[in-house]
Amino acid sequence: MPETVTHVRDLADVVGSFLGHSAWHEITQRQVDLFAEATWDDQWIHTDPERAAAGPYGGTIAHGFLTMSLTPTLLAEIWRVEGVDMTVNQGLDNLRLRAPVPVGALVRMGADLLSTRTRPKGFAEVVVRLTFELEHAGRRQRAATADLTILLRESAAVPR
Repeated sequence: MPETVTHVRDLADVVGSFLGHSAWHEITQRQVDLFAEATWDDQWIHTDPERAAAGPYGGTIAHGFLTMSLTPTLLAEIWRVEGVDMTVNQGLDNLRLRAPVPVGALVRMGADLLSTRTRPKGFAEVVVRLTFELEHAGRRQRAATADLTILLRESAAVPR
């Protein structure tokens, strides 16, 4: 269940708010391997545990874009916007991959609502700051940060 629920017409009321954190989720080698297969990125630091054990990270690590691809699912754990019939990703700004995410690490995402503005055709443009954290070997640190811009289309059929 999302920590924060907002109606699309009330977005301006929560600008500047911390929306919450997702649950912690373990990154598995299977996830990394499937992502490598889907994206054709099978670099050994991701997919060869034996070689990676002797490498700079002491084991395999998740692709940075795998971490970012968790955004829709983790954001849904944090925040629900009611009165919306369609969501469109518009882009990421200020993306920084700050630390490698080892296989076996736990990751979670925090979200802050930075801004909103009305757009044509019933859309609201929303910018959410994403902060991914990792926990591994007793240490917690930021893994990635980005500003996500999404378009939310208000559903005229959804009563308030």
